Amino acid sequence: MATEVKVPDIGDFDDVPVVAVLVSAGDRVEKEDPLIELESDKATMEVPSSHAGTVKEVRLKEGDSAGKGTVILLLEEDETGDDGANGADDAPKADAPKADAPKNDAPKGDAPKADAPKQDAPASSEGYGNRGGDAPASNAASSAVVDTGSSKFHASPSVRAFARRVDIDLRQVNGSGRKGRILREDVEAALASRAGSGASGAGQAQGGMGIPPIPAVDFSKFGPVETVEMPRIKKISGPALHRSWLNIPHVTHQEDADITELDLYRKELDTQAKTEGYRITLLSFVIKASVAALKKHWEFNSSLHPDGDKLIRKDFYNIGFAADTPNGLMVPVIKDADRKGIVEISKELMELSSAAREGKLKGADMQGATFTISSLGGIGGTAFTPIVNAPEVAILGLTRSKMAPVWDGTQFVPRNMLPMSLSYDHRAVDGALAARFAAHLSYLLADPRRLML
Repeated sequence: MATEVKVPDIGDFDDVPVVAVLVSAGDRVEKEDPLIELESDKATMEVPSSHAGTVKEVRLKEGDSAGKGTVILLLEEDETGDDGANGADDAPKADAPKADAPKNDAPKGDAPKADAPKQDAPASSEGYGNRGGDAPASNAASSAVVDTGSSKFHASPSVRAFARRVDIDLRQVNGSGRKGRILREDVEAALASRAGSGASGAGQAQGGMGIPPIPAVDFSKFGPVETVEMPRIKKISGPALHRSWLNIPHVTHQEDADITELDLYRKELDTQAKTEGYRITLLSFVIKASVAALKKHWEFNSSLHPDGDKLIRKDFYNIGFAADTPNGLMVPVIKDADRKGIVEISKELMELSSAAREGKLKGADMQGATFTISSLGGIGGTAFTPIVNAPEVAILGLTRSKMAPVWDGTQFVPRNMLPMSLSYDHRAVDGALAARFAAHLSYLLADPRRLML
């Protein structure tokens, strides 16, 4: 009887896109073998098998969405039980005599010719190596990937898009992933190898993207140490931030906005809001002003096309905001912010921030942002360089406003100034456009009446 293998609890994510299916009908899998890849806004995650056996039917395909409880495939379990280890060990033993028979009994008949295709067939199907004998996957996969043609190598859509962008032929890349699957690191290594092919020995000492790896250090030699597990959120967001920092040519533009009049108006609204159980924060006005600036300068509300030479213009305005939680930074999204007023945005900010702190955000609450705002105003600082949250092309950082003397043409007057740090992807936005966007945002924030236009 076939067993349903389902997506386990993957945290606060629902309807996550399936970007790669790693097995097909007839394949043998062991317990904990990866079956599919899911890609959330923060990271790509592999879903392992909960049982060992032979795949009878795959229920998901690339492009589908999955969440907790979604059936991935039907599995015919090993007769030896859930462990699956015995079944895996026995398979090569059963096949071994067939492979050895030609050596001892070759003169007796054509058995070797009949058996040979059985061993070679899996290697020629989608770049997978022979599963039955559990031979070292990297060796089997490497021979399967090279010169197999464009339809034979196995790589996720994001890896294929990256390879196209950097002009790397995946047919010439040996995958280091399971069953010869080509990973992004493999493409980066091929790129580094191509760039450093003329330098003697330089490529061997470099890591991905030509960056030398940081050597491991035994800190216990210098004093007491303790290894502390990172929160799950940081484990998920860390690789995504690293990926963005390595791939995006970041530039940060600094600008000050005079929010003297706006903050006085905000305090009036906040006094009334507190009696009704919510707050009016400066971030609500910045979101409203950002939407107006995005409409005027649509490039900041776009994403790079996978082929790298076009922009995808978006006609919706979903604003992500960084929320500080006990477990790390999370980025909920205000959907359709252009259709909401200050009061509605303020209430939604409060609800999403509370859900983030309590660990109750759903996957849909953190998806679909077109522009992000990271505010450190309640903590301090004068400026920083926020990392663009790819596939967005820009992010706005805010630090604490302060009273400062500003020359009005005849004298210095005290004004409440808000420092703004605008990081952007220089491939999509140039410096002059960034300066115009920041100047327009500053103009809008200088007078709350301008946000009503």
